[in-house]
Amino acid sequence: MTTAQPIVPDDVLNADEASTWLKIPKTTLYKLCNDGEVPGAKVGRHWRFHRETLEKWLRDRTKQSSRNSTNTTED
Repeated sequence: MTTAQPIVPDDVLNADEASTWLKIPKTTLYKLCNDGEVPGAKVGRHWRFHRETLEKWLRDRTKQSSRNSTNTTED
């Protein structure tokens, strides 16, 4: 008798899955990766992304954007 394993979302995303999850075009994702702005690993000719790392990257960018918009002053 085997024990049923819970279904867990895949922790590693390919470029199609990452671009869908981030809701950006795949070409934009590739540009961000090549510029070193998005955390990912190139395995051969393919990019791979850890979902948790992308979530942290997006949260950090959101916090930076919020801080930048609150630090603007009007003269």
